[in-house]
Amino acid sequence: MTPAQTVQTASVPAPVASYDDLLARVRAGELGPDPAVLRTSVAFTTRQAVRHDGRGTGYRNEVLSLRLGGAVGSCAVEPGALPDSAVEECVGADVATLLDHPLPPVRVAALDAYLMHVTPHTPANGAEAVSLPAGTSLEKSQARARAVVELLELPAGAAVLVVGVVNSLLEALRSRGLDYVPCDLNGGVTEWGEPVLTDALAEAGRCDALLVSGMTLGNGTFEPLRRHALTHGKRLVLFAQTGSAVLPRLLGQGVSAVCAEPYPFFWLDGGPGTVHRYTAGEVR
Repeated sequence: MTPAQTVQTASVPAPVASYDDLLARVRAGELGPDPAVLRTSVAFTTRQAVRHDGRGTGYRNEVLSLRLGGAVGSCAVEPGALPDSAVEECVGADVATLLDHPLPPVRVAALDAYLMHVTPHTPANGAEAVSLPAGTSLEKSQARARAVVELLELPAGAAVLVVGVVNSLLEALRSRGLDYVPCDLNGGVTEWGEPVLTDALAEAGRCDALLVSGMTLGNGTFEPLRRHALTHGKRLVLFAQTGSAVLPRLLGQGVSAVCAEPYPFFWLDGGPGTVHRYTAGEVR
């Protein structure tokens, strides 16, 4: 080798340290194309109310979704909380502008769309595809719940903090002999009459593991829970319709596993579907 010759080595990005770090690095174009040159083609909301057959309680969902090329990014919001103007502001906008939008759900949906565009849910990117069979809304909900709860890897008798109460998830935990502390900002009661607590972080200390909805990204409660899991060495598993492509980027930084479910979600039709599971050490 002559003195003028140099050896070129691949640059491996440092691990993402937090949600804010991830957002900053995407804004800077460090993880893919410059977001200023990418524009959303479609913006829409999906609203639903559900009460599964045989269940005594129901719930409502509202989700903002943005399409970027062949990818769709999503963020759930409290029903009625998103102004109608948000959809008009998002459609046709460049991703960089949306990553600085004043509404957190818009920023999350835009980040999710960008990362879905850059790193879709494929085996090459660390995803394990899990098929959901066709069936009723309850059957599909239960199938998804089993796929999520398997990621906890806990012995019977362990206590799980559940943030974002989904009765099928609680049912799956009960079937495995796991105790749980149900938490949701809306409070209420579970299908079995258990009180739903509203301050998840205050309850985290008495739990062995955390099972958390991706919706926490949009309402600002995710990072304190991630830091708790990282600090105390607890398993943190996320079920993510919100931020399905965002949360796998935080594996190993307090996040232990993610069950990612991009749009279209299991509750939209009775046909077969797919969720994508990630575990720490496997994401690319």
